[in-house]
Amino acid sequence: MSYQADIETKFCRLGEEITVTEGSQIEGYASLFGACDQGGDVVAKGAYAASLKALAADGRRVKMLWQHDPAQPIGIWDEVREDARGLYVKGRLLDSTQKGREAAALIEAGAIDGLSIGYRTKKAAKNDKGQRLLTELELWEVSLVTFPMLPSARVGAKGESLHADALRNMAAAIRDARQELAQD
Repeated sequence: MSYQADIETKFCRLGEEITVTEGSQIEGYASLFGACDQGGDVVAKGAYAASLKALAADGRRVKMLWQHDPAQPIGIWDEVREDARGLYVKGRLLDSTQKGREAAALIEAGAIDGLSIGYRTKKAAKNDKGQRLLTELELWEVSLVTFPMLPSARVGAKGESLHADALRNMAAAIRDARQELAQD
């Protein structure tokens, strides 16, 4: 089976929670426990524990991808862990790659404002609200994405780039178009 056929994705956009500092350092929450997304799924606390333990035991890492494309790694997650709030990630965009530099600039401008996880569901059940409660997930990757499924907040970014003004203008146009579509 191919990567794309097997992997589910879950998007998360969190207000001022993901930041880029020093041009390439990125951190934030890729998933929040107990939050229902647009797909009607809720991730339970502890859902990533077994997967993170297995990855560590095998000496492997969660991949940092661009828009879930396995052919486009853009950085390294140095830290991926569960805490009381959700799945926290901290890593580095690779500024030695063109896509890594582009990702940093797009986050800074506000054009990219989400994280999304790529995973396989190991255990899930319906909760009393009819939502799918995800209790065990096999985490494969955390991607930077354009359209996350938790649309109620936005991502903040820090730092400057050579093309920041042009990117800010483009990001403002995208935000305006997104707001118009949401009103329809």
